[in-house]
Amino acid sequence: MKHLITAFVFAGILISCNSSDKTKTAKQESSAMESETKSTSNDINKQLKNIDTDEALIATALMAAPKESRSKCKVIGYNMAGEFVTLKEGDNEFIILADNPNQDGFSAACYHKDLEPFMARGRALRAEGKTEQEVFAIREAEMKSGQLKITPGLTLQIYYGAKTVYDPAASKVEGAQLRYVVYLPWATSKSTGLPEVPMASNHPWIMNSGTHKAHIMISPLPEDRE
Repeated sequence: MKHLITAFVFAGILISCNSSDKTKTAKQESSAMESETKSTSNDINKQLKNIDTDEALIATALMAAPKESRSKCKVIGYNMAGEFVTLKEGDNEFIILADNPNQDGFSAACYHKDLEPFMARGRALRAEGKTEQEVFAIREAEMKSGQLKITPGLTLQIYYGAKTVYDPAASKVEGAQLRYVVYLPWATSKSTGLPEVPMASNHPWIMNSGTHKAHIMISPLPEDRE
């Protein structure tokens, strides 16, 4: 009799365990399906597009500028045919250098129009085959002689990332983030009180200290780390 009771108890435990396992498995499957559904829904809502037309180059370049200024920004850069052109005319204080479709990743730069002579000089020197060190040295000399000028406080912001797809509805390049630059020619850590290396993520610091290209650098954290 004892053996029979023990058998019944053991069978009950097995049934209970199996039932618990099935419930747990069902919940896990349900959670996985829900997660997959949400992911699929998000992907559908994003409707990402490749940056593979001149129109896409313009649209994504404008994302580097403040929203309220985008409609009147001038956009320059390489088109899909590989020609350096004016992609969009504009008449406000900003010029945007669009992403170069012949380079990996994505990078668009929005800067004050008064920086254009300095930027254009750099493009011309690179087109001549000058290295970045040579470009730096030549512009340094031309800044010292007064041939080139950067008004302290002029700004540039870079919108960059590893991917070349974007969400037109959200006006975002997938995974891209902003970096801000404030030019202060010849400024140093001592004259500004800023460190020459960032003290922590998201903190301002001074780069190229003491040179013509000295600038305050601010790199906000990516959105998924905020």
